[in-house]
Amino acid sequence: MLLLTLNYVPGKEIEALGIVKGTTVQTKNFGKDFMSGMKTLVGGELTAYTEMLNESRQLATKRMVDEAEELGADAVINIRYGSASMMQSAAEVVVYGTAVKFK
Repeated sequence: MLLLTLNYVPGKEIEALGIVKGTTVQTKNFGKDFMSGMKTLVGGELTAYTEMLNESRQLATKRMVDEAEELGADAVINIRYGSASMMQSAAEVVVYGTAVKFK
């Protein structure tokens, strides 16, 4: 599956199939959350949260691709990511784009 942030596929004529999306809400366990809280006292990267967001993006992207495959898509174009805090130490990640088929 070709995934692009462009709104076209270079060198290809395409047919739009529709919007596809993937979403997930994830949280870290209490121990990692506590250690990240301690890190805020001294500064630096909160690696537990970085890992959580990376895992969330991967899962959301997989769900979007699965939805595109169900439509028979060859690619998803104009992909965008968004995230929001749902509650303390939990984040939602959403990814969406347009599923297209090559002509």
